[in-house]
Amino acid sequence: MPPARPPCRAARNGGFCYLNNAAIAVQAMRDAGVARVAVLDVDYHHGNGTQAIFYDRADVFFASIHGDPAVEYPFFAGFADETGSGAGVGCNLNLPLPWGTGADAYGAALDTACAAIAAHGAQALVVSLGVDTFAGDPISHFRLDSPDFTRIGARVAALGLPTLFVMEGGYAVGDIGTNVGNVLEGFARG
Repeated sequence: MPPARPPCRAARNGGFCYLNNAAIAVQAMRDAGVARVAVLDVDYHHGNGTQAIFYDRADVFFASIHGDPAVEYPFFAGFADETGSGAGVGCNLNLPLPWGTGADAYGAALDTACAAIAAHGAQALVVSLGVDTFAGDPISHFRLDSPDFTRIGARVAALGLPTLFVMEGGYAVGDIGTNVGNVLEGFARG
């Protein structure tokens, strides 16, 4: 099965999508009066479409934890030095991680992303929830186990923000429900 990531962007689509649901949700929040929104992309593949849409905006903070684009798709975006442009300088945080990344390194990156979201003063959060960081996923190279997803949910909950989860990648079909359920359980127990 081909990956369903990264989200679409204005100039071209990628990841076999037509609409970028995370970006649509963010803009709906902005239109409803939320002054500052953050996107936390925890999918294995960098959300280059979401990044491109908000790259020059200061009202949307984008943070992505993903496979290193030096060796992982998309090979053209998701590098740590991509921090935004124009009004958006400093509103983009990429945390590329190497193949074989497990819970400890992933958790440290998640803490970094959450601290940056809090520092930005986000008033709402959209999580691009990919569970293809799972060790058993056939198209990724991270090594998270099912209980690790509970900790991800709890860390997101600790931000204390109104949060929308948008389902994205995950290709270990037998484990998707468990891993998504664990994220939501961790968030609920926060």
